[in-house]
Amino acid sequence: MMSLPTVYNPQNVEEKWYQFWLEGRYFHAEVQAEAEPFCIVIPPPNVTGVLHLGHALDNTLQDILIRWRRMQGYNALWMPGTDHAGIATQAKVEETLAKEGLSKYDLGREEFLKRVWAWKEQYGGTIIKQLKRLGASCDWERERFTMDEGCSAAVREVFLRLYERGLIYRGSYLINWCPKCHTTISDIEVEHEEKEGHLWHIRYPLADGTGFIEVATTRPETMLGDTAVAVHPEDSRYHGMVGKEVILPIMNRRIPIIADSYVDMSFGTGAVKVTPAHDINDFEMGLRHNLPQITVIGFNAEMTAEAGKFAGLDRYECRKRLVEELEQAGFLVEVESHTHAVGQCYRCDTTIEPLISKQWFVKMKPLAEPAIEAAKNGDLEFVPERFTKIYLGWLENIRDWCISRQLWWGHRIPVWYCQDCNEVIAARTEPQTCPKCGSSRLEQDPDVLDTWFSSGLWPFSTLGWPQQTAELEHFYPTSVLVTGRDIIFFWVARMIFMGLEVMKEVPFKQVLIHGLVLDKHGKKMSKSRPETIVDPMDVINQFGADTLRFTLATGTALGQDQRFQMEKIEGSRNFCNKIWNAARFVLMHHEKEAAMEFPDSSQAALLHSFAVGATATLPEGWLTLADQWILTRLQTVTGEVTRLLERFDLGAAASTIYEFLWNEYCDWYIELSKPRLYQQENALDRRITQAVLARVLRQTLELLHPFMPFLTEEIWQAVPHQGESIMVAQWPQASENLTFQTAESEMNLVIEVIRALRNIRSEANLAPQKKVAAYFSASAERNAILERNIPYIANLAGLDEQHFLAETAPKPERSVSSVAAGITLFVPLAGLVDVAKEKERLGKELGQLENEIAKIEARISSPSFSQKAPPEVVAKEKVKLDTFREKAGKIKERLTQLDEA
Repeated sequence: MMSLPTVYNPQNVEEKWYQFWLEGRYFHAEVQAEAEPFCIVIPPPNVTGVLHLGHALDNTLQDILIRWRRMQGYNALWMPGTDHAGIATQAKVEETLAKEGLSKYDLGREEFLKRVWAWKEQYGGTIIKQLKRLGASCDWERERFTMDEGCSAAVREVFLRLYERGLIYRGSYLINWCPKCHTTISDIEVEHEEKEGHLWHIRYPLADGTGFIEVATTRPETMLGDTAVAVHPEDSRYHGMVGKEVILPIMNRRIPIIADSYVDMSFGTGAVKVTPAHDINDFEMGLRHNLPQITVIGFNAEMTAEAGKFAGLDRYECRKRLVEELEQAGFLVEVESHTHAVGQCYRCDTTIEPLISKQWFVKMKPLAEPAIEAAKNGDLEFVPERFTKIYLGWLENIRDWCISRQLWWGHRIPVWYCQDCNEVIAARTEPQTCPKCGSSRLEQDPDVLDTWFSSGLWPFSTLGWPQQTAELEHFYPTSVLVTGRDIIFFWVARMIFMGLEVMKEVPFKQVLIHGLVLDKHGKKMSKSRPETIVDPMDVINQFGADTLRFTLATGTALGQDQRFQMEKIEGSRNFCNKIWNAARFVLMHHEKEAAMEFPDSSQAALLHSFAVGATATLPEGWLTLADQWILTRLQTVTGEVTRLLERFDLGAAASTIYEFLWNEYCDWYIELSKPRLYQQENALDRRITQAVLARVLRQTLELLHPFMPFLTEEIWQAVPHQGESIMVAQWPQASENLTFQTAESEMNLVIEVIRALRNIRSEANLAPQKKVAAYFSASAERNAILERNIPYIANLAGLDEQHFLAETAPKPERSVSSVAAGITLFVPLAGLVDVAKEKERLGKELGQLENEIAKIEARISSPSFSQKAPPEVVAKEKVKLDTFREKAGKIKERLTQLDEA
């Protein structure tokens, strides 16, 4: 056995054991046809990325599951990799070039891509190194990249299959354009943010001179591209106007008034301008009414020639000048404040511009239908189940997916255009000649595919598809996907419909959705508020990976966001230290006993076998009540932790282990075992106690290992065990042979009595070394239990004498009382407490509490506080008030007891 240093230093432990695991290839999974597979594919982090708390939570949860299943004997594979992250990575390299005074156009496409690959090689592995620091037990021998040769082949194959089925097409459609990233982005990559703006009311004169119609808009600059005014067909205010024309102010263009049921009669005046080239709803309305499409804002967010005198102006400068001109000409009726949702690019926060562009699209309805059915028929399960509705809601209302991006970094669209006959050629490999006219003048489409197209193939492309590999046969479909609720649409749904389309099976059977990690105030951490950001690497460097992992694990509840507070980190660090000190106590007694002669080798061998888990029972009479109790509790906790892991309630599983180790094992069983350990008369008793201490510690470490891999490996290697590593130790199972229900109920009674006596001592302000007498008034059965266990009670409650009374016996004179487990306890205070001084002390304490209670009551009842203070501050004050009131009530009860004493 190894000895442990006085203080646990995670920095000395973590690198050592991670290297040990790598060298032992414990993370690696080979195909084993006879073994049941358990496979998780990592949500591939961007090569631009560094570890943030969301990554730390997501990967901790995955690692917990994979380590647990590995210990259960599954053929467990955690497939790692990274995503090329088109827009984000290209932006990083362009920023680097800008510092050199260069642009991508200065280099040209080929040289620019060389720079991106070089950047990826230099910086792309940062997050992988950080995941290793976190303890992630991925099969690093199988690490993939969404643009490696195998994944690229999968992308081309899927594109061609969808194209050949008619599910991929090219067409002009209104897309979301980011003027800063210079590319299209999909609907779900647009983040809608509520912003304060204005609603401009503008008069459009009727062409026949009989009046005007008033419209309201949040974007007056787009009116330059209006091709109609629309009203609701049932709006009686405009029945006589439908079919007439108006004169578009400033542009002096005649446009029709149309009726369309899309119009909201309650918004503004009930009449809306229609700009098919700059609004998705107007675009679709324009298609219904065969309206022209006039583009007045270009891809650089400047006004086009179609904007007339405003051509060349920035869109916002155009707005300013146009509004001034409308006002001067008498067309502007009023401007009112208006809060509305503004679409922002999820990468750079630039306001997106809806523009008509020729792009590549995927027809989504044929792909969405099987994905919807999979969730409805149970082939796919979301945990928690409520996320199924969110998933279905998006798929049931899905639009065609724009998959082309105006970038250079990414999977280039495998389509070539003949420069002589305009033939469109989609091919798996680069064609040399046009199949239609034989020309060799072919040019490939300059755009790349949306990043999510390649990451949507991740569960099967990483396992070797389109090759029919042994890994694909064995591990697909994978077992569970663990991811945040924020990418259900971005990634999860895409993997599901791609898996069903290509593999004819869902890519995973279950989807475990976790919430976000918020700051201590419950708000999303933001780069704009640096004080809210917690760098997980700082936490790991200061406190160790296990501390961070355990904090995140215990903070998670199924599908709920969690607040990250440094106080919780301190609590997890203290838990590590508690386990460390308990282990040192156990090992110290093992080492001390090992140095002493123990004549019965067969007994010694049996006890060692019991400690390491090879033996399930010990001879009758060897185990004390405390031994039987802690072993029973261990079996219950073992079963409960397994049950909670099976239902993915990882936070509750971690908390169950915490409560058992801290409270029952350390605070109770170790204390209960000390008299037996320290006595010198019976060596066998000492050895039995040591064996129980070691067995319970070892088995609990095995339960804890998925959550705290480094600390548990370090201690497990030091205590009696079987095998090379805790990583591949057999997952504990509850044993009926070590379940003693009578002993558990009896010890629980004893513990309640000890707690009650300790409370009496604490409230009486008695010094720990001062012994007291105790009177127990209970049934004959309960008194018998107490008599059998007086050594435990006397030792841990500081008794020097004890008396057992019938339930009807009168209260002993000058004593205070308490009730625990149906037993009334009396402790005489004569000679132990100066009653007058104690009453004076309690009276002062009560007065201070009542002052605080009055202050808080006044604060809470004040409208200025209850209405203006943040809700969390008000809640905190109410909790404080309840605590103070409870304390005051206990002091009053104590004063009453002293009056009677």
